[in-house]
Amino acid sequence: MTAVERHPPIVESAVRAVVWASEDETRAFAAQLASHPAIAQAFIELHGELGAGKTTVVRHLLRALGVQGRIKSPTYAVVEPYEVEGLAIWHFDFYRFTDPREWEDAGFRDIFAGPGLKLAEWAQNAAGLLPPADLVVRIDMQPDGSRHVALKAQTPLGRELLQ
Repeated sequence: MTAVERHPPIVESAVRAVVWASEDETRAFAAQLASHPAIAQAFIELHGELGAGKTTVVRHLLRALGVQGRIKSPTYAVVEPYEVEGLAIWHFDFYRFTDPREWEDAGFRDIFAGPGLKLAEWAQNAAGLLPPADLVVRIDMQPDGSRHVALKAQTPLGRELLQ
């Protein structure tokens, strides 16, 4: 056994690939993710083309966490806040984000520095401003309607979420 095998890096990424053949499988994934206590402090990025199912995953996750009422896509507002049983949740959609000054003006730095669950779609549009995500979810649509999903844990908290 080499030294690297005996002493793995403190922060290494873990990758898992799954296929969601139906929305029920997406819902089941979200419920499983919501069951982890670590979710309360996680930052999760969701990547994929328009229509891949990023917002659907977020909606199922928020429902599994107990969010009631309408769950809106923050495409135009950039962020939608939620609170459930003392858990602060922010759902970001950076699709239309183009001005880095908006980051400071909107108080996003404070949100990401504070406690709570942060979910970000189109995070690449805010590259350089966001902290590293604990978990990156990449969703690719397939011709048969299924979704190929790559789950990449980038922190110890992210690895815990994948267990």
